[in-house]
Formats: sequence, C-alpha cells, structure tokens
Amino acid sequence: MSMINTRDIMETINMITGENLDVRTVTMGISLLDCADPDPGRACEKIYHKITTRAARLVEVVEKISSDYGIPIINKRISVTPIAMLLASAPDADPVDYAKALDRAAKTVGVNFIGGFGALVHKGFSAGDERLIEAIPRALAETDLVCSSVNIGSTKTGLNMDAVKKMGQVVRAAAEATAENQCMGAAKLVVFCNAPEDNPFMAGAFHGVGEPDCVVHVGVSGPGAVRAALAKLPKDAPLDQVAELIKRTAFKITRMGQLVGNLAAKELGVPFGIVDLSLAPTPAIGDSVANILEEMGLESCGQCGTTAALALLNDAVKKGGVMASNHVGGLSGAFIPVSEDEGMIQAVRRGSLCMEKLEAMTAVCSVGIDMVIIPGDTPASVISGLIADEAAIGMVNSKTTAVRVIPAIGRKAGEKLDFGGLLGYGPIMPVNQGDPSVFINRGGRLPAPMQSLKN
Repeated sequence: MSMINTRDIMETINMITGENLDVRTVTMGISLLDCADPDPGRACEKIYHKITTRAARLVEVVEKISSDYGIPIINKRISVTPIAMLLASAPDADPVDYAKALDRAAKTVGVNFIGGFGALVHKGFSAGDERLIEAIPRALAETDLVCSSVNIGSTKTGLNMDAVKKMGQVVRAAAEATAENQCMGAAKLVVFCNAPEDNPFMAGAFHGVGEPDCVVHVGVSGPGAVRAALAKLPKDAPLDQVAELIKRTAFKITRMGQLVGNLAAKELGVPFGIVDLSLAPTPAIGDSVANILEEMGLESCGQCGTTAALALLNDAVKKGGVMASNHVGGLSGAFIPVSEDEGMIQAVRRGSLCMEKLEAMTAVCSVGIDMVIIPGDTPASVISGLIADEAAIGMVNSKTTAVRVIPAIGRKAGEKLDFGGLLGYGPIMPVNQGDPSVFINRGGRLPAPMQSLKN
C-alpha cells in the first residue's frame, strides 16, 4: 500500500497553486580538490572546466523535472570546495582570479548562484585562509553570482576570535565596496558557527571535504502552505494539534523535495545528497514565517511568546521532515531572514521586532541573524560583537548559527534598502552601538563549552 494517497496528492497540488509552495533550490555540490595547482592560471582553467563539465546539464534537467511534474523549482545553484583550500598550493595567486573563474563557470552553465568562495577557520588559519578572507570584499564586488562564507567557530572547537574580529571588518568592507549597488556584497557573505557541509542554500553553501566528488542537494520551502493549514484550525485548538498539523504539512513538503532530488540525481548520474527541509520565506505576501507565528495566535511577530512559538514550529518541521526522507541535512528548520519575509518586515516597521528579540529567536530556529540591514555607520567592532554573540548561541546549543548583516552605507536606522528579487527589501534596524572593541581585540580562542566533550 502506497504511503501517498489521492487526498495527499490533491493537497500538495493545492499548496503549489495557491500557497506559494516550491522547491527553493536544486544545488549541485562539486569538489574542486583535484583542481589545485601551484600555477594560478592553470588552477582557474581546471576549476572552470570541472564546473562546466559536471554541471553542463544541471539547469536543463531541473527545468524538465519542473515542467514534467508541475513543481516550481526556483533556483539552480552550485556549491564548491572552500576556495581557501586551493589557494594553499598557490602562494602567489590572487584569490579574486579564482572568484572570477567561478563566476564565469556559473554564467556558462546558467545557474543563479555559486557558493564556496570561503574558508574554514574555526580553530585557526592555515595556508590560504587569510589571503582568501582579505580578498572577499573585492571578490564579491567584481563578480555577479559568487557567494562567500567563513566558518569561525564550532561546538567542538570554540570560537576563533581573531577570525571574528577580521570578519567584522570584512563585512563592512564588502558593503563599502558595493555601496553603489545596494551594498550587495554583504548580502552575499555569511559568517557561520557549526557550518554544515551539505547546505544547499545561499549565500552559505559550500561543498564540504567529507562529501562525494559530485552530489545533488535539494532545499524546499513552504511557509505559505504551513500558514494556510494552520488558518483552518480553530483558534482554541491545543498546541499539540498545532504541532501535529505542522508535522503533517512538513512531511508532504519534504516528500516533494525527496522526489525532485531523486529524479535529478538519477538523470545527472550523481549521488543524491540531502533534503534541507527549511521553511524558506520570500518577499511574496503570505509566504512568511512571521505570519505562521501570528497564525498560531500572536498579535505580532517579536512580542512576548514569539520565541516559544518559533521553537514549536522549528521542532515540528524537523519531526515531519525526518519521517519523509532518509537523508535530511543542511540547515533544516525555519529561516527568519528579515528582508526576505514580508511578515518580519512589517513586524520591524510596527516596532514589535528588535535586534535583541531577533537574537533570542535564533536560539530556537535554524541559521541566525539573516538578511538584517543595519545602519551604515556601524563600526566593524560592533559587527564583530554581533558575530561573536550569534556564534556563541550556536556553539553552546550545538546548532548552526550565522550572521548575514548588511551595513547600509550612508543610511540611518528607519530608512530602507531594496535589493529586489528573492533578497527583498527591509527597514534598517538599529543596533546597540556600545563599543566592544577591547573584548574583540583580545583575540585568541573563546574556549569550547562542556557540550564539546561528548566522546
């Protein structure tokens, strides 16, 4: 007896046609370890050749699956080995040349983004890491499709506070280098703690060293479908019924992602990796994680009760999704990016959601302070403090956290920045401007917590 009945199929069709349900991304992970070369020109040619060969049919295959099955698949993306690893063997190379090779390859195969211009420095810097980090602002300013991420801490290792200090400066510099283009450089840069090796979502995707040579991952979406399901529940239904309904909805959403992943992997002749069952919002009306929390019974996202409601949502999404796929990975949970979520934007506007509440919410959801626009005069040390706080939440809670903040150069709190497209727009949120520089400048490593001693 099939686990999927006709009613489930009809419900899923309705989610697609009326509730903004889509597969957010099919992301091909490609290892570039065999492209390392002491000659930077040869290394860049190898990178271009491997990506354009491996991903030659990616867009065509995904679009055919989308039309054959009537499933909207919004993005086709590529993630690659952190480029700092390739720089280790080419001490005289300009890292920006590697970024341009990635950009050229991404444009040739027709994907939306390519991620992996990054470094893993959670325990310290090795050859190539510091050069790459220094080059991030230039690389993001001089390319169109390249995304960057740096992992500065983990539960096992603690936090590399030298890297935290450096990344505060890099985030500011990336915004300044793209000030004429809505500070877009900072929107394509993520600072992680506990970064997963198999995340299909940008801007943080990279292809981890434990992954196969080439693999396909899928990231689903579906906040609108969850909100629509909850709207049918009576307002006095107990919370265990709310959780049950979210689990059932997440099951259907993840099943769809699993189907797409299996089909794409088979057609492309590469292994299927994971489904990332994150609820990823868009700026479309109704496709909002904040609206789900309000449907549960909050007057506005950000008020008292928000963190508890988000904890329920995140847990139920994971439990429903894990039943639907043997291979769940990536970030998997509820995303709360401010500029990409119409309900979050409105909550900031009406004053019910502030930076401190957002930080509390990140302790119980997936990712962290994401797509938050901050005043353009915010010093690098304050950005480093923000990164350290968010990384500490991830480190102590054994979860992935991240910071993707955009200093809006030349603008103040209360104004807005509009990126267009999937990245949306958002009000500039005030940040506590107290100076943490003495703390940040101490450097060294913030020690790993007791939770790291699990062996």
